[in-house]
Amino acid sequence: QVQLVDAGGGLVQAGGSLRLSCAASGRTFSILRMGWFRQAPGKERECVAAISWSGDRTYYADSVKGRFTISRDAAKNTLQMNSLKPEDTAVYYCVASSIGSASMTWNYEYWGQGTQVTVSS
Repeated sequence: QVQLVDAGGGLVQAGGSLRLSCAASGRTFSILRMGWFRQAPGKERECVAAISWSGDRTYYADSVKGRFTISRDAAKNTLQMNSLKPEDTAVYYCVASSIGSASMTWNYEYWGQGTQVTVSS
């Protein structure tokens, strides 16, 4: 099993920045990729960014490209969010997967508890 603890959410004005962090513990040697999903009220959950354990592959949703950056150091990953927009408001979840997949956006079996990001206009 892998445990994920995510943190760093908060309230920020449009155009501001936030950094989310996620610490993994347990069977971290089994992790193949990590990422972040978000879910806004009334909307489907979406993958916004992901990174392979080796760091050689990354994924960004079109809506965050050029504004968000994911990085990983040991069993911790960070999502730097710049130029935030009100539409970025959501609960953000750190995720991790030990399941081999060509896709970076699904098959995540481990989830953090979620952290709220609110961007005011």
